[in-house]
Amino acid sequence: MLEVSGLSTGYDSHVVVLGVSVDVREGEAVAIIGSNGAGKTTFLRAICGLLPVSAGDVRYEGRSIANLAVHKVARAGISFVPAERHLFPEMSVAENLALGAFPNRPDPDQQSLVFDLFPRLAERRRQAAGTMSGGEQQMLAVGRALMSRPRLLILDEPTTGLAPRLASQAYESLAALRTLGMTILVAEQQVPLVLGLADRGYVLENGAIQLEGPSAELRDNPTVQRAYLGVV
Repeated sequence: MLEVSGLSTGYDSHVVVLGVSVDVREGEAVAIIGSNGAGKTTFLRAICGLLPVSAGDVRYEGRSIANLAVHKVARAGISFVPAERHLFPEMSVAENLALGAFPNRPDPDQQSLVFDLFPRLAERRRQAAGTMSGGEQQMLAVGRALMSRPRLLILDEPTTGLAPRLASQAYESLAALRTLGMTILVAEQQVPLVLGLADRGYVLENGAIQLEGPSAELRDNPTVQRAYLGVV
């Protein structure tokens, strides 16, 4: 579904990600793990058209989308949930969800799916997004992304700012999405959680892929255990 080959990108003249290749097959969950500052966010933003691709290519369902306008990437079937969430704080839950379907009208069936996944959102559909807890706002950010009926969901550190219990709940929701056939690419520092979700993973450090493989192999890799799992 997604094939990123030799991608380089950055900010102005500063290259942050250099020659990164990643692929995501339909129906898979794939993890990008790495420490803070490794280049995970920069990499995802380039895929979604938020940063220019200076070298390499991004192909989605066989078509190059490198440097495609952001709204065209979204309409092609990719939804991106940034770590900052970028909700409209003074608007209600229902209004934020409706905006996720833009430029189409909100689909009641899709909204029902979101409410089934996140019952708390149904309870608080009239509440202003800015008054919700961090965990509830994360639910809303994912729910808003789902309103466009994406075929590929990309998430940047969905546990940012969440307590451990809420972080686990966030990944339970992502696991439920997987059972519905959603294809997921997620960047994360919470390595045990994301490897529990993902089929495969890539370790990104200093803007380059250092390791890749099935999640079980990465969990057992001594380098990953020392750097991310607290194993001495």
